[in-house]
Amino acid sequence: MRRTIIVMFCLLLGLSFPATAAPPVRGALYKLEYAGHTSWLFGTIHVGLPDFYPLEPRVTQAMESASAIALEVDPAADPAKSMAVMREYGLYAPGAGGAMSDIRPEYRPRLESMLKKHGIAPEMVASMKPWLIVMMITIGEYRALGYRPELGIDLQLARAAHGRKQRVVELESVGGQAALFGRLTPQEQARFLEDSLDTFEDSTQGVQPRDLVDAWASADAAKFEALAREVEEDKTFSGKFMKQVLLNERNPVLADGIVEMMKKEQHSFAAIGTLHLVGSGNVAELLRQRGVKVERIY
Repeated sequence: MRRTIIVMFCLLLGLSFPATAAPPVRGALYKLEYAGHTSWLFGTIHVGLPDFYPLEPRVTQAMESASAIALEVDPAADPAKSMAVMREYGLYAPGAGGAMSDIRPEYRPRLESMLKKHGIAPEMVASMKPWLIVMMITIGEYRALGYRPELGIDLQLARAAHGRKQRVVELESVGGQAALFGRLTPQEQARFLEDSLDTFEDSTQGVQPRDLVDAWASADAAKFEALAREVEEDKTFSGKFMKQVLLNERNPVLADGIVEMMKKEQHSFAAIGTLHLVGSGNVAELLRQRGVKVERIY
Protein backbone atom coordinates (compact mmCIF):
# COMPACT_ATOMS: atom_id res chain seq x y z
CA MET A 1 0.00 0.00 0.00
CA ARG A 2 2.85 2.36 0.71
CA ARG A 3 3.79 2.12 -2.99
CA THR A 4 0.76 4.35 -3.67
CA ILE A 5 2.37 7.05 -1.57
CA ILE A 6 5.63 6.85 -3.46
CA VAL A 7 3.77 7.01 -6.74
CA MET A 8 2.25 10.35 -5.77
CA PHE A 9 5.39 12.26 -4.94
CA CYS A 10 5.99 13.97 -7.90
CA LEU A 11 6.30 12.22 -9.63
CA LEU A 12 3.89 10.96 -10.77
CA LEU A 13 2.77 7.56 -16.78
CA GLY A 14 2.27 3.93 -22.49
CA LEU A 15 0.30 3.10 -24.96
CA SER A 16 1.15 3.41 -28.63
CA PHE A 17 -1.41 4.37 -31.25
CA PRO A 18 -1.24 4.67 -35.02
CA ALA A 19 -0.60 8.19 -36.26
CA THR A 20 -4.01 8.23 -37.94
CA ALA A 21 -5.96 7.29 -34.82
CA ALA A 22 -7.80 9.94 -32.84
CA PRO A 23 -6.02 10.69 -29.55
CA PRO A 24 -7.57 8.56 -26.77
CA VAL A 25 -9.12 9.92 -23.62
CA ARG A 26 -6.73 9.97 -20.68
CA GLY A 27 -6.91 11.05 -17.04
CA ALA A 28 -10.25 12.54 -16.02
CA LEU A 29 -12.25 15.45 -17.40
CA TYR A 30 -15.03 17.52 -15.81
CA LYS A 31 -17.12 20.42 -17.05
CA LEU A 32 -17.78 23.11 -14.42
CA GLU A 33 -20.42 25.86 -14.34
CA TYR A 34 -20.60 28.62 -11.75
CA ALA A 35 -22.36 32.00 -11.79
CA GLY A 36 -22.80 31.83 -15.55
CA HIS A 37 -19.14 31.03 -16.13
CA THR A 38 -17.72 27.79 -17.55
CA SER A 39 -14.50 25.94 -16.79
CA TRP A 40 -13.00 22.53 -17.48
CA LEU A 41 -11.15 20.47 -14.87
CA PHE A 42 -8.58 17.95 -16.09
CA GLY A 43 -6.80 15.28 -14.03
CA THR A 44 -3.09 15.00 -14.76
CA ILE A 45 0.06 13.07 -13.90
CA HIS A 46 3.48 14.59 -13.36
CA VAL A 47 5.50 12.39 -15.73
CA GLY A 48 4.83 11.30 -19.26
CA LEU A 49 5.67 9.55 -22.50
CA PRO A 50 5.74 10.85 -26.09
CA ASP A 51 2.68 8.69 -26.85
CA PHE A 52 0.60 10.78 -24.45
CA TYR A 53 0.55 13.63 -26.95
CA PRO A 54 -1.43 15.17 -28.45
CA LEU A 55 -4.12 15.12 -25.78
CA GLU A 56 -7.65 14.41 -26.94
CA PRO A 57 -9.54 17.23 -28.74
CA ARG A 58 -11.92 18.21 -25.92
CA VAL A 59 -8.98 18.91 -23.64
CA THR A 60 -6.96 20.83 -26.20
CA GLN A 61 -9.95 22.83 -27.42
CA ALA A 62 -11.05 23.68 -23.88
CA MET A 63 -7.57 24.86 -23.02
CA GLU A 64 -7.11 26.87 -26.22
CA SER A 65 -10.38 28.74 -25.68
CA ALA A 66 -9.67 29.58 -22.03
CA SER A 67 -8.62 33.03 -20.92
CA ALA A 68 -6.87 31.59 -17.85
CA ILE A 69 -5.23 28.25 -17.01
CA ALA A 70 -5.05 27.09 -13.39
CA LEU A 71 -2.37 24.64 -12.25
CA GLU A 72 -1.29 23.47 -8.80
CA VAL A 73 1.91 25.41 -9.42
CA ASP A 74 3.45 26.66 -12.64
CA PRO A 75 6.22 24.15 -13.47
CA ALA A 76 7.43 26.41 -16.28
CA ALA A 77 8.04 29.34 -13.93
CA ASP A 78 11.43 30.70 -12.85
CA PRO A 79 13.50 27.67 -11.68
CA ALA A 80 15.59 29.92 -9.45
CA LYS A 81 12.54 30.45 -7.26
CA SER A 82 12.03 26.71 -6.89
CA MET A 83 15.67 26.21 -6.05
CA ALA A 84 15.46 28.84 -3.31
CA VAL A 85 12.46 27.04 -1.83
CA MET A 86 14.29 23.71 -1.91
CA ARG A 87 17.24 25.26 -0.09
CA GLU A 88 14.92 26.67 2.57
CA TYR A 89 12.88 23.55 3.25
CA GLY A 90 14.91 20.69 1.84
CA LEU A 91 18.46 21.23 3.12
CA TYR A 92 19.96 20.89 6.56
CA ALA A 93 21.61 23.89 8.15
CA PRO A 94 25.42 23.77 7.90
CA GLY A 95 26.83 21.41 10.49
CA ALA A 96 23.42 19.89 11.29
CA GLY A 97 24.25 16.37 10.20
CA GLY A 98 22.36 14.59 7.44
CA ALA A 99 19.86 11.91 6.51
CA MET A 100 22.41 9.13 7.01
CA SER A 101 22.71 10.01 10.67
CA ASP A 102 18.93 10.43 11.10
CA ILE A 103 17.82 7.07 9.73
CA ARG A 104 18.43 3.84 11.62
CA PRO A 105 21.77 2.08 11.02
CA GLU A 106 20.23 -0.86 9.19
CA TYR A 107 18.78 1.51 6.56
CA ARG A 108 22.05 3.28 5.77
CA PRO A 109 23.56 0.65 3.42
CA ARG A 110 20.14 0.29 1.80
CA LEU A 111 20.04 4.01 1.09
CA GLU A 112 23.57 3.88 -0.33
CA SER A 113 22.52 1.00 -2.61
CA MET A 114 19.44 2.86 -3.82
CA LEU A 115 21.44 5.98 -4.59
CA LYS A 116 23.98 3.91 -6.52
CA LYS A 117 21.16 2.26 -8.51
CA HIS A 118 20.08 5.66 -9.81
CA GLY A 119 23.54 7.11 -10.30
CA ILE A 120 23.18 9.59 -7.43
CA ALA A 121 26.48 10.35 -5.70
CA PRO A 122 26.21 10.23 -1.87
CA GLU A 123 27.84 13.66 -1.59
CA MET A 124 25.07 15.06 -3.79
CA VAL A 125 22.44 14.29 -1.13
CA ALA A 126 24.64 14.74 1.95
CA SER A 127 22.94 18.00 2.94
CA MET A 128 19.42 17.01 1.81
CA LYS A 129 16.64 16.28 4.24
CA PRO A 130 15.06 12.83 3.96
CA TRP A 131 11.90 13.99 2.15
CA LEU A 132 13.93 15.60 -0.63
CA ILE A 133 16.01 12.44 -1.02
CA VAL A 134 12.75 10.51 -1.44
CA MET A 135 11.79 12.89 -4.26
CA MET A 136 15.11 12.33 -6.04
CA ILE A 137 14.87 8.56 -5.73
CA THR A 138 11.25 8.62 -6.92
CA ILE A 139 12.26 10.46 -10.05
CA GLY A 140 14.96 7.84 -10.57
CA GLU A 141 12.43 5.04 -10.18
CA TYR A 142 10.16 6.56 -12.80
CA ARG A 143 13.02 7.18 -15.19
CA ALA A 144 14.06 3.54 -14.78
CA LEU A 145 10.59 2.55 -15.98
CA GLY A 146 10.89 4.84 -18.99
CA TYR A 147 8.68 7.69 -17.75
CA ARG A 148 9.99 11.21 -18.25
CA PRO A 149 9.37 14.14 -15.89
CA GLU A 150 10.04 16.58 -18.74
CA LEU A 151 6.97 15.12 -20.51
CA GLY A 152 4.74 15.51 -17.45
CA ILE A 153 1.25 16.71 -18.34
CA ASP A 154 1.35 19.74 -16.05
CA LEU A 155 4.62 20.94 -17.53
CA GLN A 156 3.41 20.54 -21.10
CA LEU A 157 0.16 22.37 -20.32
CA ALA A 158 2.11 25.20 -18.70
CA ARG A 159 4.42 25.54 -21.68
CA ALA A 160 1.47 25.57 -24.08
CA ALA A 161 -0.30 28.25 -22.02
CA HIS A 162 2.78 30.46 -21.91
CA GLY A 163 3.25 29.97 -25.64
CA ARG A 164 -0.28 31.28 -26.24
CA LYS A 165 0.23 34.14 -23.77
CA GLN A 166 -2.58 32.85 -21.57
CA ARG A 167 -2.75 33.83 -17.92
CA VAL A 168 -1.48 31.03 -15.68
CA VAL A 169 -3.05 30.87 -12.21
CA GLU A 170 -1.16 29.03 -9.47
CA LEU A 171 -3.62 27.39 -7.07
CA GLU A 172 -0.78 26.77 -4.61
CA SER A 173 2.84 27.80 -4.32
CA VAL A 174 6.07 25.83 -4.46
CA GLY A 175 6.87 27.19 -1.01
CA GLY A 176 3.54 26.07 0.38
CA GLN A 177 3.97 22.58 -1.00
CA ALA A 178 7.52 22.25 0.31
CA ALA A 179 6.45 23.55 3.71
CA LEU A 180 4.15 20.55 4.12
CA PHE A 181 7.25 18.34 4.12
CA GLY A 182 9.40 20.85 5.92
CA ARG A 183 7.18 20.82 8.97
CA LEU A 184 7.85 17.13 9.58
CA THR A 185 10.07 16.52 12.59
CA PRO A 186 13.49 14.92 11.99
CA GLN A 187 12.12 11.66 13.37
CA GLU A 188 9.12 11.78 11.04
CA GLN A 189 11.28 12.56 8.04
CA ALA A 190 13.56 9.63 8.87
CA ARG A 191 10.51 7.36 9.12
CA PHE A 192 9.29 8.68 5.79
CA LEU A 193 12.58 7.81 4.09
CA GLU A 194 12.74 4.40 5.74
CA ASP A 195 9.18 3.59 4.64
CA SER A 196 10.08 4.67 1.13
CA LEU A 197 13.15 2.45 0.99
CA ASP A 198 11.01 -0.49 2.11
CA THR A 199 8.61 -0.01 -0.80
CA PHE A 200 11.25 0.85 -3.39
CA GLU A 201 12.99 -2.44 -2.64
CA ASP A 202 9.87 -4.63 -2.69
CA SER A 203 8.33 -4.69 -6.17
CA THR A 204 5.51 -6.95 -4.96
CA GLN A 205 4.35 -4.61 -2.22
CA GLY A 206 1.21 -2.56 -2.77
CA VAL A 207 0.32 -0.57 -5.85
CA GLN A 208 3.03 -0.39 -8.50
CA PRO A 209 3.90 2.82 -10.38
CA ARG A 210 2.63 1.31 -13.61
CA ASP A 211 -0.83 0.98 -12.02
CA LEU A 212 -1.13 4.76 -11.80
CA VAL A 213 0.20 5.16 -15.33
CA ASP A 214 -2.25 2.65 -16.75
CA ALA A 215 -5.20 4.18 -14.91
CA TRP A 216 -4.38 7.62 -16.27
CA ALA A 217 -3.50 6.45 -19.79
CA SER A 218 -6.84 4.64 -20.14
CA ALA A 219 -8.98 7.14 -18.16
CA ASP A 220 -9.97 4.22 -15.93
CA ALA A 221 -12.06 5.76 -13.15
CA ALA A 222 -12.48 2.41 -11.38
CA LYS A 223 -8.72 1.94 -11.18
CA PHE A 224 -8.27 5.41 -9.75
CA GLU A 225 -10.94 4.79 -7.13
CA ALA A 226 -9.09 1.60 -6.18
CA LEU A 227 -5.89 3.61 -5.75
CA ALA A 228 -7.79 6.07 -3.58
CA ARG A 229 -9.00 3.19 -1.40
CA GLU A 230 -5.38 2.04 -1.02
CA VAL A 231 -4.52 5.48 0.35
CA GLU A 232 -7.55 5.45 2.66
CA GLU A 233 -6.65 2.04 4.07
CA ASP A 234 -2.91 2.59 4.45
CA LYS A 235 -2.16 2.97 8.16
CA THR A 236 1.59 3.50 7.85
CA PHE A 237 3.12 6.87 8.66
CA SER A 238 3.56 7.58 4.94
CA GLY A 239 -0.02 6.59 4.20
CA LYS A 240 -1.44 8.83 6.89
CA PHE A 241 0.72 11.72 5.75
CA MET A 242 -0.51 11.28 2.19
CA LYS A 243 -4.17 11.23 3.14
CA GLN A 244 -4.23 13.77 5.94
CA VAL A 245 -1.74 16.30 4.59
CA LEU A 246 -1.04 15.90 0.88
CA LEU A 247 -4.71 15.31 0.02
CA ASN A 248 -7.06 16.42 2.79
CA GLU A 249 -5.23 19.68 3.52
CA ARG A 250 -4.58 20.59 -0.09
CA ASN A 251 -7.92 19.69 -1.68
CA PRO A 252 -9.87 22.60 -0.14
CA VAL A 253 -7.14 25.03 -1.24
CA LEU A 254 -7.35 23.72 -4.80
CA ALA A 255 -11.15 23.89 -4.83
CA ASP A 256 -11.20 27.45 -3.45
CA GLY A 257 -8.68 28.56 -6.04
CA ILE A 258 -10.73 27.14 -8.89
CA VAL A 259 -13.86 28.90 -7.64
CA GLU A 260 -12.02 32.20 -7.36
CA MET A 261 -10.76 31.86 -10.91
CA MET A 262 -14.25 31.06 -12.19
CA LYS A 263 -15.64 34.19 -10.56
CA LYS A 264 -13.28 36.28 -12.70
CA GLU A 265 -13.11 34.32 -15.95
CA GLN A 266 -15.94 33.57 -18.37
CA HIS A 267 -14.06 30.61 -19.82
CA SER A 268 -11.21 28.94 -17.92
CA PHE A 269 -9.37 25.65 -17.59
CA ALA A 270 -7.88 23.91 -14.53
CA ALA A 271 -5.52 20.93 -14.32
CA ILE A 272 -4.56 19.13 -11.09
CA GLY A 273 -3.20 15.70 -10.17
CA THR A 274 -5.85 13.05 -10.83
CA LEU A 275 -5.70 11.59 -7.31
CA HIS A 276 -7.09 14.92 -6.08
CA LEU A 277 -10.27 14.00 -7.98
CA VAL A 278 -10.99 10.62 -6.39
CA GLY A 279 -11.68 9.32 -2.91
CA SER A 280 -13.44 11.03 -0.02
CA GLY A 281 -13.14 14.79 0.17
CA ASN A 282 -11.93 15.08 -3.42
CA VAL A 283 -11.85 18.40 -5.28
CA ALA A 284 -14.90 17.63 -7.45
CA GLU A 285 -16.89 16.92 -4.27
CA LEU A 286 -15.70 20.14 -2.66
CA LEU A 287 -16.59 22.17 -5.74
CA ARG A 288 -20.16 20.89 -5.58
CA GLN A 289 -20.30 21.92 -1.94
CA ARG A 290 -19.25 25.42 -3.03
CA GLY A 291 -22.16 25.72 -5.46
CA VAL A 292 -20.37 24.66 -8.66
CA LYS A 293 -22.26 22.46 -11.12
CA VAL A 294 -19.89 19.57 -11.83
CA GLU A 295 -20.41 17.19 -14.76
CA ARG A 296 -17.99 14.31 -15.24
CA ILE A 297 -17.22 13.78 -18.92
CA TYR A 298 -14.93 10.77 -18.33
